[in-house]
Amino acid sequence: MVGGGAKEDGAQASKEKAASHTRTRPKRANAATNFKEKTYEIEDAYVIPKEERVTTHEQEALFLTARGEAEDRRLSDFVVHDDEGNVQPLEVVGNLDIYISGVVVPKTGILDKVNSVRCDAFGPLISWSIEGYDKGVASITLSTALADYSCMKPAGTYKNFYNLMYEKAIVCVEVYRALNPAIGGDADLGLNDLYARVSRALIGKPTAVGQFFSRDYFFAQGEFIATQLKELDVEADDDDQLFSGLPVLEALEECAKRTHEVSFIGSQKPGVLSIQEGNNGHPSGVNQVGADEQDAMDADEKLARHLQEYEDRTVARQGSNLIRMQPKGKVYVKINEDEIAADYPLPAHYKPEESEMDEYLLHEDNNALLAPEDLPHRKLYDWTLYNADFRLISLELLPMLAGAETDVEIFGSGMMMEEDDNSFCVDDGTATQSAAVFGLSAGQLLAGSENRIIHKDVGVPEGMRIFLSAIKEWVIEFGADMVFVSIRTDGAWYRLGKPSRQYAPWYAPVLKTARLAIKVITMLKEEQRVSRLSFTDVVKRLAEKLSDEGSFNSKLAEVERYVVVHGQIILQQFAEYPDETIRRSQFVTGLMSKMEQKHHTKLVFSKKKLIKKGRNSNPRALQPDAKKQKPMRATTTQLVNRIWSEYYAKFSQTGEGLNGFNSENGLKDMVAVQEEAEEVEAEVEDESEEEDDSPLINISQKATQRIKASKKMQKEFKWSEKAVGNTSVNEPVYAQATFGGEIISVGGAVLVNDEEDPEQLPAILLVEYLYQAKDGLRMLHGRVLQRGSETILGNVASEYEVFLTEQCAEVEIEGVRSVVVKLKRHPWGHPHRKANAAADQADRELAKERARKGLPAEYFCSALYASDKGAFFSLPKSGLAVGDGTCEACQLRDQEEEKNATCMLPDNKGFRLKGIEYLEGDFLYLDPSIFPVLQNKEDLELAKPIFKGGRNKGLRPFAICQLLSVQGPKKKNGIPSLLNVQRFYRPDDFGPHKGYIADIHEVYYSEEKAVVDFSAVRGWCEVLRPTPVLDTAVKAATPHLYFCSCFCDPNNGTVKQLPANVKLSTHTRLANGGSAAAELAAKAKGKGKAVENDNSAEGTHSVDHHHDDCLATLDIFAGCGGLSEGLRQAGISVAKWAIEYEYPAAVAFKLNHPNAEVFQENCNVILRCIMERGGDLNDCLSTPEAGEMALNISDEKKQALPKPGEVDFINGGPPCQGFSGMNRFNTGAWSKVQCEMILAFLSYTDYFRPRYFLLENVRNFVSFNKGQTFRLTLATLLEMGYQVRFGVLQAGNYGVSQSRKRAFIWAAAPHEILPEWPEPMHVFATSQLKIGLPGGLSYSAVPDAGQGAPLRAITVKDTIYDLPPVENGASTEEIKYGDPPVSWFQKQIRGQEMILRDHISKEMNELNLERCKRIPKCPGADWRSLPDEKVKLSSGQLVDLIPWCLPNTADRHNQWKGLYGRLDWEGNFPTSVTDPQPMGKVGMCFHPEQDRIVTVRECARSQGFPDSFKFSGNIQSRHRQIGNAVPPPLARALGLKLKEAIQRKKRN
Repeated sequence: MVGGGAKEDGAQASKEKAASHTRTRPKRANAATNFKEKTYEIEDAYVIPKEERVTTHEQEALFLTARGEAEDRRLSDFVVHDDEGNVQPLEVVGNLDIYISGVVVPKTGILDKVNSVRCDAFGPLISWSIEGYDKGVASITLSTALADYSCMKPAGTYKNFYNLMYEKAIVCVEVYRALNPAIGGDADLGLNDLYARVSRALIGKPTAVGQFFSRDYFFAQGEFIATQLKELDVEADDDDQLFSGLPVLEALEECAKRTHEVSFIGSQKPGVLSIQEGNNGHPSGVNQVGADEQDAMDADEKLARHLQEYEDRTVARQGSNLIRMQPKGKVYVKINEDEIAADYPLPAHYKPEESEMDEYLLHEDNNALLAPEDLPHRKLYDWTLYNADFRLISLELLPMLAGAETDVEIFGSGMMMEEDDNSFCVDDGTATQSAAVFGLSAGQLLAGSENRIIHKDVGVPEGMRIFLSAIKEWVIEFGADMVFVSIRTDGAWYRLGKPSRQYAPWYAPVLKTARLAIKVITMLKEEQRVSRLSFTDVVKRLAEKLSDEGSFNSKLAEVERYVVVHGQIILQQFAEYPDETIRRSQFVTGLMSKMEQKHHTKLVFSKKKLIKKGRNSNPRALQPDAKKQKPMRATTTQLVNRIWSEYYAKFSQTGEGLNGFNSENGLKDMVAVQEEAEEVEAEVEDESEEEDDSPLINISQKATQRIKASKKMQKEFKWSEKAVGNTSVNEPVYAQATFGGEIISVGGAVLVNDEEDPEQLPAILLVEYLYQAKDGLRMLHGRVLQRGSETILGNVASEYEVFLTEQCAEVEIEGVRSVVVKLKRHPWGHPHRKANAAADQADRELAKERARKGLPAEYFCSALYASDKGAFFSLPKSGLAVGDGTCEACQLRDQEEEKNATCMLPDNKGFRLKGIEYLEGDFLYLDPSIFPVLQNKEDLELAKPIFKGGRNKGLRPFAICQLLSVQGPKKKNGIPSLLNVQRFYRPDDFGPHKGYIADIHEVYYSEEKAVVDFSAVRGWCEVLRPTPVLDTAVKAATPHLYFCSCFCDPNNGTVKQLPANVKLSTHTRLANGGSAAAELAAKAKGKGKAVENDNSAEGTHSVDHHHDDCLATLDIFAGCGGLSEGLRQAGISVAKWAIEYEYPAAVAFKLNHPNAEVFQENCNVILRCIMERGGDLNDCLSTPEAGEMALNISDEKKQALPKPGEVDFINGGPPCQGFSGMNRFNTGAWSKVQCEMILAFLSYTDYFRPRYFLLENVRNFVSFNKGQTFRLTLATLLEMGYQVRFGVLQAGNYGVSQSRKRAFIWAAAPHEILPEWPEPMHVFATSQLKIGLPGGLSYSAVPDAGQGAPLRAITVKDTIYDLPPVENGASTEEIKYGDPPVSWFQKQIRGQEMILRDHISKEMNELNLERCKRIPKCPGADWRSLPDEKVKLSSGQLVDLIPWCLPNTADRHNQWKGLYGRLDWEGNFPTSVTDPQPMGKVGMCFHPEQDRIVTVRECARSQGFPDSFKFSGNIQSRHRQIGNAVPPPLARALGLKLKEAIQRKKRN
């Protein structure tokens, strides 16, 4: 034992002393108030009193607290005193007979009266010691002859004595950790370095030592510190001596001695605090005076020193308070920890069980330039707050006013999520939960939970576990039944969700106080004259109210105490309340006065400042995780691991790559475009979204350019051969030229320095041909080779990689110099992987060797980059560098320009526009804005302000007209001027109801004619009479086909049967079903927009399941199978294998794809099994854990795994949550990225090398991490040899009533045709579909359909109006439909189903249900439509109908639009979420007419799942499956384009 002497040495002497004589029991120490018994009149129903056990014998106390364990106990509410009852410091132990009075508690278990025993004046103490050196948590142990006692909480009267010793113990532990090399210390530290290290470690420690620790304090305690550490070496071997003779401790002792010589002039030098007894039983070193006299002198001296330390600390504290309380602006009353301690559990410490990421890695560096209100907002679940010593600490100790200077540092850890689709409300308003908050004390809550953290609580949302920097402020936003608490660090605002199980008892008093304040506000609101009620009056009424409820200790004195000591929370809530009379009530002034009387410290309030973010001082930043449960590192192939690891290794060392682009290339504009398009992963959108205005790539930017090269001195020039041909203008063409030692040949490459922009890197050209111009200039015509860093790849590309482009350039030959560019074409497929990898490795080694020798760089080119198409293509097999005076790129460009040129057709019977020929009698799409909207009653109803969920209202699809004639140009071969057309109306032109009941492809004939400008033409379509021969297959194959069977009069709105004599088309004849299909197919292939984009997402949801072109597909991260379902509907994919980790989703996939092999396993383990089975473990990089788990997979399962050559198509949506917020490189970045599943996803593709690949992810996949994940994915696929296309699509454009933007990456093998993007078919308000490119340009995969599309938007009414009504909490899984389908969408989605499944709804609590009933059943209705009144719940409680938190905070949160919102029949669904609820960010989840949350089936329909699709698990699991899925109609549209590509290859 350290400090008090060895226990073994003193025990026997103590027993002998006790046996030699019988002494009088010492007087009881002066007890604190909590030692005295008080009588309270408490109702029996409120609580059952527990009697405190009391004894006067230590042995009896030990017996009553024994649990079959060693004789160690804990000590609480204790006082150390002498035999006269006077309190004494621990330092005098060994010099005087010292005894203990306190509560003895078992070593483990809960601190309560049942398990504890109060024992007075037991002992004597024979020693004390400091423990916890290795753990870094100081504790003090007191020892008697019978047992050791760990000190917990001292009594109030002894707290000041004990704290001084405990502070010194903390310093000893920190010095130990600073000097011990075994735990990261340095025994060679100098004295100044030791002081600095300890000083940093003490910031935020639980006592005042962190505040008053100074150099003088450190040196004054030097002898004490050195003695304690040297005592640790007493029992160690000579070789293990750590602190004895350590120079820095010797120096520290010398400083202490000099300090004490000044303080104790004329007195004997103080001795060591350890008690070392000599042979005679007396302390050693006592040889001049008697033992009793020496003991008395030592005790007096130690007590004097202790009192001097206490006086110094008091003076320092008072001086600090005087400084704080100087009139310097506002002041803030600080909560006293001692006073609120009774309302909190006993001390506990945070012990993390999972790895946590630094908060600063998840937020922008420019946060340091923001004001607090501009910081990003996040959510925090399963959270815990603690100080720098990891001791749990109350949030109350932190001032609630921003800018208050405080001596408290509070940190936190928890599960961080974006503010997206989940509830951010602490309490949902249920009566049960409210009662739980008020009815349970903190101690009772603690009794129901273990004293440790459980991170895997049921209901904790998935997110990223982080640790926070110091909390700067916190706020409460409150309502009658809800409380919102938010905290702010220098990185972000965090709205607090459910705390961890360990911290819940520490959070309960905050919520309890907040609700108490709400009760007071409610009480004052009901009072006609608030000014009449004083503080005392309010407290009395509050006590009476609490007594009636039985939810609080209603004793008047206790209520007043509670209100005063927790006054900070109450005052803040009053300050936020909008009613000024309540804010200035006498209760508030009285409470302030009471708090000042309690001598609460006032903290100075400084002006608001911009954030100055430094290093994260959270102790988690310096401490390794205690129990790391890291996510499994991804199993990868060597190729994938090399590309990603080399990239992170390069930029973590150089510090470059922050934006992923080199500033010298001018690509910062690209990052700016990406950032404008960023949104949260859940894709929760606001109606205020605006599209960025960055210019799109267009064809004109690819024309041949002329470069004015910088030429050196004239050198001898020579054509090496005779002319080999002539250009189109009869200029001689040559195969080779020589000048100044340079040989320029056709097929070679050259570098060109642009004279007009000398700072730019030299351009690289592939030589197409050489010629001599008519003016005598010797010219080179070449294809531009673009460096990889100048493409979308940025700095992810190899520095030696260039890409062929469709741009051409011409330059004088004398201004170029030759460079080596190799055209790389590897053999394709799994069998060639290793040989290709070896060849690439040899090329990389050669490039490094040339760089070491200072030789010119050699480049390679393996793909063609088309920025306007957002794609990389295989190099052309022919037509490249022919050298005959022609250029294939120029020819194709000329052909494309000629094809897209606008001109009249012969005889002025039509015209050509954008490559489409329009003849008289054809049907056209026209811009809808050229025709006015019909003014009918329904349109007037719709002409209201746009609200969330109604953004598509007012948008119209293309107008359909028949071309009657063309008003030709005045000049021959000019462009047409005007078109004479006859208009066809759509049913929805006459109101939404007619649109709802009609087929979406139906149009009405009218006699209305118009003259329009040709620029209004948007495309071509066909209109026919409906006939039986036009079966479903024909309709699905011709998406731009419309049917007309009615005649309309737009003036009066009448609709009649179309007369038989009306001729619709002059070009289509229908004889029988077979010829009709053939004719329509032929028309689709040869005419217009309709066929080039044969990709309609509508049509039937059941198509042929067996098709010759169906691809054997592996779906990874399959979920319930939304992507596979859409591809199946397209008739192009058969899901033969699927991998999904979540059990309910895996079951759902199997239910809908019964023939698929579904592996409900970790994808890393499955990949290892596949590669092991294929004999390729040497190419597999996996963890030992994955290897062990692979051994547990049965042989039967392994036999079902796919083999290389069997997989034609891989698709999936890998999660990227682990680093989606990372925006800077650090040394640990790669270790985190290695756990990302996208690496495994790409490794599956690398190993199988399927013909096609499709990646789906959230829209900001292209922009998070400054785009580095997106670019690395593209680079990896290109390295494999794939053609790649990237883009962002809006699901609402493809036949669902939901806004859902998703990023996609297509990849195709070199010999395949890369699929194009499907044309948007439905009008839908959208934005943020652009992807930033270098130079401030952007690329959009498809045009914005907000200004028109072939078909109208699908509405909520189209989607769910035919479903039968159900009640709140409906749970019957199978019911009958009741009514037949009406709308086109309903007929398609229902199919042949007779039984309705999953029409089940989440159950709301009573209050939310009452609110739902009061929300008007009209468009745009949400919480703002609620009446301002109270409702009485079944429990008898009166609560406000409007959640108080919403109006009080609406200005800061865009009016909380959509919360408690109803869907609009004529609007659209918000983004599908995984957990619909009225207080979620997407709170618009109430049925338009029924008082309930939308059902599982309604959500499924909003995603486009057919009614035949089955889901699995509980209702939360089913909602999660739907919310995470790709909408099948969107997947179907992609599948149709894949099908088109495969068929086009066959035709070619």
